[in-house]
Amino acid sequence: MPLPAEHAVDLETGAVVGVTVQDADDGDTTTMAETLIAAADHLAAVAGTAGITEVVGDKGYHSNDTMVAFAEQGIRSYVSEPDRGRRHWTGKTAARHAVYANRRRIRGDRGQRLLRQRGELVERPHAHLYDTGGMRRVHLRGHANILKRLLVQVCGANLGLLMRQLTGVGTPRSLQDRAAVRVGSLIDLLSACWGHVRPSWATVRPDSPNSS
Repeated sequence: MPLPAEHAVDLETGAVVGVTVQDADDGDTTTMAETLIAAADHLAAVAGTAGITEVVGDKGYHSNDTMVAFAEQGIRSYVSEPDRGRRHWTGKTAARHAVYANRRRIRGDRGQRLLRQRGELVERPHAHLYDTGGMRRVHLRGHANILKRLLVQVCGANLGLLMRQLTGVGTPRSLQDRAAVRVGSLIDLLSACWGHVRPSWATVRPDSPNSS
Protein backbone atom coordinates (compact mmCIF):
# COMPACT_ATOMS: atom_id res chain seq x y z
CA MET A 1 0.00 0.00 0.00
CA PRO A 2 1.49 3.38 -0.93
CA LEU A 3 2.27 5.67 1.98
CA PRO A 4 3.12 9.14 0.64
CA ALA A 5 5.71 11.24 2.41
CA GLU A 6 5.25 14.97 2.90
CA HIS A 7 8.12 17.43 3.31
CA ALA A 8 8.56 20.96 4.58
CA VAL A 9 11.56 22.65 2.96
CA ASP A 10 13.28 25.88 4.00
CA LEU A 11 13.33 28.12 0.92
CA GLU A 12 16.45 29.98 2.07
CA THR A 13 18.70 26.92 2.43
CA GLY A 14 16.87 24.10 0.64
CA ALA A 15 17.08 21.95 3.78
CA VAL A 16 14.24 19.61 4.69
CA VAL A 17 12.99 20.83 8.08
CA GLY A 18 10.00 18.52 8.47
CA VAL A 19 8.89 15.17 7.07
CA THR A 20 5.88 12.98 7.80
CA VAL A 21 4.43 9.76 6.40
CA GLN A 22 0.73 9.92 5.62
CA ASP A 23 -2.02 7.48 4.71
CA ALA A 24 -2.74 7.22 1.01
CA ASP A 25 -6.38 8.26 1.43
CA ASP A 26 -5.60 11.47 3.36
CA GLY A 27 -5.81 14.70 1.40
CA ASP A 28 -3.01 17.26 1.32
CA THR A 29 -5.17 19.86 3.02
CA THR A 30 -5.60 17.60 6.05
CA THR A 31 -1.98 16.40 6.32
CA MET A 32 -0.36 19.81 5.92
CA ALA A 33 -0.95 20.79 9.55
CA GLU A 34 0.93 17.76 10.91
CA THR A 35 3.92 18.41 8.65
CA LEU A 36 4.07 22.10 9.58
CA ILE A 37 3.87 21.27 13.29
CA ALA A 38 6.80 18.86 12.88
CA ALA A 39 8.75 21.52 10.97
CA ALA A 40 8.04 24.16 13.62
CA ASP A 41 9.20 21.82 16.39
CA HIS A 42 12.44 21.03 14.55
CA LEU A 43 13.17 24.69 13.83
CA ALA A 44 12.51 25.62 17.45
CA ALA A 45 14.87 22.88 18.67
CA VAL A 46 17.68 23.74 16.24
CA ALA A 47 17.44 27.47 15.59
CA GLY A 48 15.31 28.63 18.50
CA THR A 49 12.73 30.23 16.20
CA ALA A 50 9.36 31.15 17.64
CA GLY A 51 7.40 29.51 14.83
CA ILE A 52 6.60 29.52 11.13
CA THR A 53 5.60 32.90 9.75
CA GLU A 54 5.17 32.14 6.02
CA VAL A 55 4.04 29.08 4.08
CA VAL A 56 4.41 28.46 0.34
CA GLY A 57 2.51 25.58 -1.24
CA ASP A 58 1.02 24.28 -4.46
CA LYS A 59 -2.67 24.24 -5.31
CA GLY A 60 -3.20 20.83 -3.73
CA TYR A 61 -2.96 22.46 -0.30
CA HIS A 62 -5.48 25.22 -1.01
CA SER A 63 -8.84 25.12 0.73
CA ASN A 64 -11.02 27.48 2.71
CA ASP A 65 -10.18 25.72 5.97
CA THR A 66 -6.41 25.88 5.46
CA MET A 67 -6.52 29.56 4.50
CA VAL A 68 -8.61 30.37 7.58
CA ALA A 69 -6.30 28.31 9.80
CA PHE A 70 -3.24 30.17 8.49
CA ALA A 71 -4.92 33.53 9.05
CA GLU A 72 -5.90 32.61 12.61
CA GLN A 73 -2.32 31.55 13.38
CA GLY A 74 -0.87 34.74 11.91
CA ILE A 75 0.87 32.84 9.09
CA ARG A 76 1.19 34.54 5.71
CA SER A 77 0.23 31.99 3.07
CA TYR A 78 1.46 31.87 -0.52
CA VAL A 79 -0.54 28.88 -1.78
CA SER A 80 -1.44 28.54 -5.45
CA GLU A 81 -5.19 28.71 -5.95
CA PRO A 82 -6.91 26.25 -8.30
CA ASP A 83 -9.57 27.49 -10.69
CA ARG A 84 -12.86 26.83 -8.91
CA GLY A 85 -14.98 29.16 -11.00
CA ARG A 86 -17.25 31.69 -9.39
CA ARG A 87 -17.20 31.41 -5.61
CA HIS A 88 -20.18 31.88 -3.29
CA TRP A 89 -19.30 33.39 0.07
CA THR A 90 -22.66 33.56 1.83
CA GLY A 91 -22.01 32.92 5.51
CA LYS A 92 -18.26 32.47 4.87
CA THR A 93 -16.86 35.88 5.67
CA ALA A 94 -13.70 34.61 7.37
CA ALA A 95 -12.95 32.23 4.50
CA ARG A 96 -13.50 34.97 1.92
CA HIS A 97 -11.09 37.34 3.66
CA ALA A 98 -8.44 34.63 4.04
CA VAL A 99 -8.75 33.41 0.44
CA TYR A 100 -8.65 36.92 -1.01
CA ALA A 101 -5.62 37.84 1.12
CA ASN A 102 -3.77 34.75 -0.11
CA ARG A 103 -4.79 35.56 -3.69
CA ARG A 104 -3.38 39.09 -3.42
CA ARG A 105 -0.09 37.77 -2.08
CA ILE A 106 0.48 35.13 -4.76
CA ARG A 107 -0.22 37.68 -7.49
CA GLY A 108 2.44 40.06 -6.20
CA ASP A 109 6.08 40.07 -7.23
CA ARG A 110 7.26 38.46 -4.00
CA GLY A 111 4.58 35.80 -4.18
CA GLN A 112 5.54 34.90 -7.73
CA ARG A 113 9.21 34.68 -6.73
CA LEU A 114 8.43 32.43 -3.76
CA LEU A 115 6.32 30.12 -5.89
CA ARG A 116 9.17 29.79 -8.38
CA GLN A 117 11.55 28.99 -5.54
CA ARG A 118 9.13 26.38 -4.26
CA GLY A 119 9.10 24.66 -7.63
CA GLU A 120 12.90 24.53 -7.62
CA LEU A 121 13.84 23.81 -4.00
CA VAL A 122 10.98 21.50 -3.03
CA GLU A 123 11.33 19.23 -6.06
CA ARG A 124 15.12 18.95 -5.67
CA PRO A 125 14.99 16.97 -2.39
CA HIS A 126 12.45 14.64 -4.00
CA ALA A 127 14.98 13.76 -6.69
CA HIS A 128 17.78 13.23 -4.16
CA LEU A 129 15.66 11.17 -1.78
CA TYR A 130 13.58 9.06 -4.13
CA ASP A 131 15.30 8.89 -7.51
CA THR A 132 19.04 8.83 -6.82
CA GLY A 133 18.43 7.91 -3.18
CA GLY A 134 16.36 4.84 -4.03
CA MET A 135 13.49 5.58 -1.66
CA ARG A 136 10.69 5.09 -4.16
CA ARG A 137 10.11 1.66 -2.65
CA VAL A 138 10.88 0.47 0.86
CA HIS A 139 10.20 -2.99 2.23
CA LEU A 140 9.27 -2.08 5.78
CA ARG A 141 6.15 -2.54 7.88
CA GLY A 142 4.39 0.28 9.67
CA HIS A 143 4.48 4.08 9.57
CA ALA A 144 7.05 4.32 12.36
CA ASN A 145 9.65 2.15 10.63
CA ILE A 146 9.16 3.86 7.28
CA LEU A 147 9.49 7.26 8.94
CA LYS A 148 12.74 6.22 10.65
CA ARG A 149 14.19 5.11 7.33
CA LEU A 150 13.06 8.33 5.68
CA LEU A 151 14.53 10.48 8.45
CA VAL A 152 17.94 8.85 7.95
CA GLN A 153 17.70 9.60 4.23
CA VAL A 154 16.69 13.22 4.91
CA CYS A 155 19.58 13.65 7.36
CA GLY A 156 21.97 12.51 4.63
CA ALA A 157 20.52 15.01 2.17
CA ASN A 158 20.76 17.85 4.69
CA LEU A 159 24.32 16.82 5.56
CA GLY A 160 25.19 17.11 1.87
CA LEU A 161 23.88 20.69 1.88
CA LEU A 162 25.99 21.48 4.94
CA MET A 163 29.12 19.95 3.43
CA ARG A 164 28.56 21.87 0.21
CA GLN A 165 28.28 25.09 2.21
CA LEU A 166 31.49 24.38 4.14
CA THR A 167 33.69 22.76 1.50
CA GLY A 168 32.00 23.36 -1.84
CA VAL A 169 31.44 19.60 -2.29
CA GLY A 170 28.24 17.91 -1.19
CA THR A 171 28.60 14.27 -2.28
CA PRO A 172 31.41 11.68 -2.22
CA ARG A 173 31.13 11.36 -6.00
CA SER A 174 31.69 15.09 -6.42
CA LEU A 175 34.67 14.92 -4.08
CA GLN A 176 36.12 12.03 -6.06
CA ASP A 177 35.63 13.87 -9.34
CA ARG A 178 37.21 17.02 -7.93
CA ALA A 179 40.19 15.05 -6.60
CA ALA A 180 40.66 13.41 -10.00
CA VAL A 181 40.59 16.81 -11.71
CA ARG A 182 43.17 18.21 -9.30
CA VAL A 183 45.47 15.22 -9.73
CA GLY A 184 45.14 15.53 -13.50
CA SER A 185 45.95 19.24 -13.33
CA LEU A 186 49.00 18.50 -11.17
CA ILE A 187 50.23 15.90 -13.67
CA ASP A 188 49.76 18.37 -16.54
CA LEU A 189 51.69 21.03 -14.60
CA LEU A 190 54.56 18.65 -13.84
CA SER A 191 54.65 17.51 -17.47
CA ALA A 192 54.82 21.11 -18.67
CA CYS A 193 57.61 21.92 -16.21
CA TRP A 194 59.52 18.81 -17.27
CA GLY A 195 59.11 19.80 -20.90
CA HIS A 196 60.82 23.13 -20.17
CA VAL A 197 63.57 21.71 -17.97
CA ARG A 198 64.51 18.68 -20.04
CA PRO A 199 65.92 20.49 -23.16
CA SER A 200 68.15 22.76 -21.09
CA TRP A 201 69.30 19.85 -18.96
CA ALA A 202 70.13 17.77 -22.03
CA THR A 203 72.35 20.49 -23.55
CA VAL A 204 74.50 20.90 -20.46
CA ARG A 205 77.33 18.36 -20.57
CA PRO A 206 80.09 17.93 -18.01
CA ASP A 207 83.58 19.04 -19.00
CA SER A 208 85.79 16.35 -20.52
CA PRO A 209 88.52 15.02 -18.17
CA ASN A 210 91.19 15.73 -20.84
CA SER A 211 90.19 19.33 -21.35
CA SER A 212 92.51 21.93 -19.88
